Formats: sequence, C-alpha cells, structure tokens
Amino acid sequence: MDTTLVTTAFGFDGLKVTRNLGIVRGITVRSRGAVMSFAAGFQTMLGGNITIYTEMCEHARGEAFQIMCQHAVNVGANAIIGMRYDATEVMPGVTEVLAYGTAVVVDRA
Repeated sequence: MDTTLVTTAFGFDGLKVTRNLGIVRGITVRSRGAVMSFAAGFQTMLGGNITIYTEMCEHARGEAFQIMCQHAVNVGANAIIGMRYDATEVMPGVTEVLAYGTAVVVDRA
C-alpha cells in the first residue's frame, strides 16, 4: 500500500472514495525489559528526552501502522482514511499500541 494514501482526514484532494471497506487495525503489544528499564532510569536521572522509550514507542507505532496497512490490503483497499493511534497499558510495563482507520478504495475524481 502507498502510505501517502493513509490520512487522518476523511478524504483526499483530487480523489474520490468509491468504496468503504470498513475498519482496519494493527495491534502490537510491547513490554519494557529489565535492561531497558535500568537504562531508561539512568537517562531519567540526567533529564531530557528518554531516547530508549522514545525508540520503543516509535517502533511500536511503526509496527502497528504496518499491520494496519497490510490488513487494508487484505480487504482490497488502496487507501485508509480517518487513521488514528491509541495506546493502553495492559499491565505495568506492558503497553498495547493500536493503529486504526477506515479502509477505502479511492479513484481520481
């Protein structure tokens, strides 16, 4: 899927939604290990951006996004509108990251 056809908006300039294929999603669950927690704790003492957690979160969002795009391709979509992220702590140190949106088929207007 062309990721330029994934948007948080509900349409694309110059393109028309010709079919709505329903909700698609990508879910990943991540945990921070003991080594990561220790390293992040050290970074916390120094202040500023906690790059270890930033990288973990970015990786989780990227993975959820890719799974969502694959789900859209599997249902026959060539675009996703209304895309959003959500995250929920499942238990201490374990977080679910969800990417979701509406799978659609778009054509030139």
